[in-house]
Amino acid sequence: MSTSNLTSLMSDMVVFVKVVETGSFSEAARQLGNTPSAVSRSIARLEKGLGTRVLQRTTRKLRLSDSGQAIYEHARDMLACAQAAMEISGQFQTEPEGLIRLSVPKAVGHFLIHPHMPDFLTAYPKVNVVMSLDDRYTDLIDDQLDLAIRITDQPPPGLMGRHLSDIRHGLYASPDYVAAHPLPTHPQQLREHSCIYLGEAPSDSRWRFSKGGKVLNVTVSGRYAANHTGVRLDAVERGLGIGSLPRFVAKGAEQQGRIVRVLPDWEFRTQYCGALWALYPPTRHLPPKLRAMVEFLAERLGGGKGEVWGPSP
Repeated sequence: MSTSNLTSLMSDMVVFVKVVETGSFSEAARQLGNTPSAVSRSIARLEKGLGTRVLQRTTRKLRLSDSGQAIYEHARDMLACAQAAMEISGQFQTEPEGLIRLSVPKAVGHFLIHPHMPDFLTAYPKVNVVMSLDDRYTDLIDDQLDLAIRITDQPPPGLMGRHLSDIRHGLYASPDYVAAHPLPTHPQQLREHSCIYLGEAPSDSRWRFSKGGKVLNVTVSGRYAANHTGVRLDAVERGLGIGSLPRFVAKGAEQQGRIVRVLPDWEFRTQYCGALWALYPPTRHLPPKLRAMVEFLAERLGGGKGEVWGPSP
């Protein structure tokens, strides 16, 4: 087998070892922060690359084939050696350098992360960053990522990470809209207004509010919906209605008086609210480049509660 082919299969061997250790594709996926389909593709690639079946699958359990048993033992030893090498290199490499592949939700990347990147690149001249802005769920191993920024109150158990901040949303309107339409004092009155919402699914027009332990759902309507945060902000500023926005997106426009907060006494909840985490594969020694990035973002974004997530690797 050529070196290039071996290199391409090494990440699949990592997945294979985890499948054997957990006894199932779904549990391996959960611990790795992957999806079961991604794990299945990794095993299929490994078997094709090695030219042998490593697992015997039944409807109830997985069993190693004869060749799979031998391959598992070697793959497990390979991972142990790789871990030892990482620990040694971490002791000697102190200056952050190298490439960081970073995945970030679109609005978070545009409004929260990107504005700080010039300062980060200036502070760490030997570190390069490839930032992918994508709202889909990304897989650290399958998508070959070093770091993922995600909004979640329950990070995947197979990953480690740092709590960066809390993401909250609110409702906003322009001064012109407020002058022409009396602002609601209760969420139910939103039915009388033109509302600007995400528009990707029917549930996007069902807005949820909470106050003093009371939870309230209101179905709103409007003439305009957009699945881009920047577009909704512009629509609100142009007086097209009352729009839903992350508070970090609305902050600048609100401070400058271009928009005003609507129903500030009520907590507006969406599926995109929650804790913002920087997540990475578990390791005893986080590479200096990733440690620099995580600590930099935690400092710039407020550090959340300083909370660290993840098992001991």
